[in-house]
Amino acid sequence: MTTDSPPLTSRLAIKGMMCASCVATVESIISQQQGIVSTNVNLLAGEAEISYVPQLDLEKLRLAIQSHGYEAKIIKAESQAIRTEQQLQEHTLEYQALMRKFWFSAIIAIPVMFFSYPEMLFGQLDWIPAMGTEERRWLWGFLGLLCLPVMFWSGAHFYTSAWASFKHRTANMNTLVSLGITAAFLYSSIAVLFPTWFPHHAAEVFWEVIAVVVTLVLLGNALEIKAKGKTSEAIRKLIGLQAKTARVLRDEQEIDIPIEAVQVGDIVLVRPGEKIPVDGVIISGNSTIDESMLTGEAMPVEKQNGDEVIGATLNKTGSFRLRARKVGQDTVLANIIRMVQTAQSSKAPIQRLVDKVASYFVPTVMILAVLAFMVWYVIGPEPRVVYATIALITTLVIACPCALGLATPTSITVGIGKAAEYGILIRASDALQQVQKINTIVFDKTGTITAGKPTVTDVIPLPTTNKEKILFYAASLERHSEHPLGTAIVQAAQGINFEEATDFLALAGHGVQGKIANNAVLLGNAKLLQDQQIDITALSTQATQLAQAGKTPVFLAVAGQLLGIIAIADPLKPDSAHAIQTLQQMGLSVVMMTGDNQRTAQTIAEQIGIHEVLADVLPADKANKVKQLQAQGRIVAMVGDGINDAPALAQADVGIAIGTGTDVAIESSDITLIQGKLTSVATAMQISRATLQNIKQNLVGAFFYNVLGIPIAMGVLYPLFGVLLSPMLAGAAMAASSVTVVTNANRLRYFKPTGGAV
Repeated sequence: MTTDSPPLTSRLAIKGMMCASCVATVESIISQQQGIVSTNVNLLAGEAEISYVPQLDLEKLRLAIQSHGYEAKIIKAESQAIRTEQQLQEHTLEYQALMRKFWFSAIIAIPVMFFSYPEMLFGQLDWIPAMGTEERRWLWGFLGLLCLPVMFWSGAHFYTSAWASFKHRTANMNTLVSLGITAAFLYSSIAVLFPTWFPHHAAEVFWEVIAVVVTLVLLGNALEIKAKGKTSEAIRKLIGLQAKTARVLRDEQEIDIPIEAVQVGDIVLVRPGEKIPVDGVIISGNSTIDESMLTGEAMPVEKQNGDEVIGATLNKTGSFRLRARKVGQDTVLANIIRMVQTAQSSKAPIQRLVDKVASYFVPTVMILAVLAFMVWYVIGPEPRVVYATIALITTLVIACPCALGLATPTSITVGIGKAAEYGILIRASDALQQVQKINTIVFDKTGTITAGKPTVTDVIPLPTTNKEKILFYAASLERHSEHPLGTAIVQAAQGINFEEATDFLALAGHGVQGKIANNAVLLGNAKLLQDQQIDITALSTQATQLAQAGKTPVFLAVAGQLLGIIAIADPLKPDSAHAIQTLQQMGLSVVMMTGDNQRTAQTIAEQIGIHEVLADVLPADKANKVKQLQAQGRIVAMVGDGINDAPALAQADVGIAIGTGTDVAIESSDITLIQGKLTSVATAMQISRATLQNIKQNLVGAFFYNVLGIPIAMGVLYPLFGVLLSPMLAGAAMAASSVTVVTNANRLRYFKPTGGAV
C-alpha cells in the first residue's frame, strides 16, 4: 500500500477521562503519533475518532494512550445496536462500581465526621475524650486508620489517574482531588503523631475532609454517569425501531434468523403487523406500509410489486415478499443512526476553545492553591498553619474542570438527539452554532416549497392546430426525459402514440429540442423560442395570464412555427405557507429561488407570503445567487432537494436538504429533513437555537462557578466577613457543579417547538 492511499478512520473507546483537561491530554497524545491526520475526542461518549494513514500501528497508539493512565480499546466494526448496548452496559457497570465505593465511604464518613469534632455539633460530651488529651489523640489516630480504605480503595482511581498524568507532566481533575485529600491526610497524620510540632491549639485533624470529599466526588461522578446515559436516549430509540429477526426463504424453506444474518439478495417474507427487517424491493404481494417513523406521515402508503420498502417501517395490512437490497450498516435507518452519532461526537467551535482553556486550568489552580497557602502562612491569623492548610485543600477541591468539559458535549448530544426524534438529522455540531447566526433562508421552489410533482393544467393551441397534436410533439420529445415537467407532459399524453425523437438536446434552464418525423421541435420557455427568432406574440397574453395564475407556460414550436402552450403547475405543499409564516415570525428573511419567470414566481411567492424572489435562475447559477446574498452581509441557510441544489447547499452557511430528495443534495447539506415538511425547517432552527442557548447557560454557569468559587476558597471573604470556606462544602460544590451542567443539558429532552413547527 502506498503513502498516497486515502486515510482510514477508526474509533477507540477510552475509559478514565473525567474532565476537559483529560480530553486535551488524550488529543495531544494521539496527535503526537506519526501518521495521524485528525482526531476528535468526545468526553461524553468516552470515544476518540481518528483519521490516519494506513501505515499507522493502532496497537502502538492504544498503548501510548494507556501509558498515560487511560484504558483504550479499538472499537471493532459492529452493528450500532451491539455497540450502543455495550456502551449502556459499560455505563451501568461504571455507575454501580462508583455507587458501591460511594456507600462504603459514606458509611465511614459518618463516624469520622462525628468523632473528629463532636463539640461543634453537640458541645462537650462526657464519654468522648476532651480536646488536647492523649485519649483524644488516640481517637484521632483510629479515625485516620478508617480513612485509609476511603483514600486507597474508594478513591484509588484518583491516585492512579493523577500518577499517570504526573509521569507525563500533565494534570487533570483527579490531580486536584488527590492532592487535596493527600494534603489533608499528611497534615492530620503529623498532627496526631507529632502534636508538639504545632503551636498551641494548632494540632487539628482533617480526617472528615478526606472522607466527605471522596464521598461527594464519587456521588457526583456516579450522577454524571447516570445523566450521561440519558443523553443517548435518542440513539437507543432509533435502534429500538429495528426488527430483531427476519423470516427468509432458504432452500425453499421459511426460517427465522437474526437481523444481522440477512444478506443482500435474500428473499424476506413480511406478514401483517410486522416490522420490515431490511431495505428492499417487493417482488410479490402488496400492502400498506406505515412509514411515519421515517417520513412523519401518519397515513399508510400503498406498496406493490416493484416498489421499494424501508427497513424498520411497519407493514399494516397485506403480506408480501421482498428482495433484500441493503442490510446491516447500509440500511436507511443505520445511516440515520450513524449520522446522529457522528454529529453527537463532533465538536462545535466553542468546545475547541473550552478544551484549550481547560488544558491550562488545572496547573493554574495548583499554582493558586500554593499561593493561597503561602499568603495565609505568612500574613494570616493564628493558627496560621491550620488556615493555610484549609485554604490549600479547599482551593484544590473546589476547582472543577468537569463542569467545563461537560458543558458543551452534553447539550450537543441531547440537542442532536432531540432533533433526530423530529426527523431532523444534523450532520455536525458546527451547524448548530452556525444556525444561530442565520438571518436569511433561501428556499428552492420545486420539490421544496412545492410538491415536486408537476401536472399539466392547460393545453392552449393556435387555431391552426389542436391539443392532441401539441401533446403528440411535446410528449414524443420528452418521453425519455427525467425532468419533472417532461414527466408531467408524458403523463398528460397517455393514450397518444409517440414518435421516436432524434437529435435530442436538453438546454439547462430553457427547455429541450430535437426532431420528430424530421421536423425540428422546440419545447421550453419564451427565451428559448425568442433566441431562435420564433414569434410568440400570438400567445403572449395567454402566457401572461397563466403565469399570473402561478402556472408555468411551456411554448411548443415545430419547424420554426409556434403551435401552442402547455401550462404546468406544481402544487404547493400543504404546510408551505404556515412554515414560511413561522420562520418570518422568528425574525428571518425568507427568499424563494426558482428557474420560473418573474411573473410566475411572484404569483407563487404571494400565495405563501414570501416577499423576496429570485426568478429565472439557471441551475448552475444557484450557488452564485447564494454567494451574492452572502456578499450583502447576510448569513444564509439554503433549503433544497435536487442534484442541482447541491452546489448552493454547499455554498450556503448552512445547507438544509429535504430528505425525500436526492442523496447528492443530502450529502452536500449540514441538516437533513427526513420528513420533507417545511415546518421541520422552523423546528430545526428552534432546536439549534435552544441547544446553543443551553450550551451558553452551561458555560456561563461553569465559568461563573470557578471564577466565584476559587477566590472564596482561597479566603478573600475572610478579611471582610470572617468566612473561610470548609473543604467539605468545596467538595459538595464541586460535585454539584458537574451534576447541574448535565441536568441542565438534559432539559433539552423535553423541548417542544413553538409556533406550530413540527
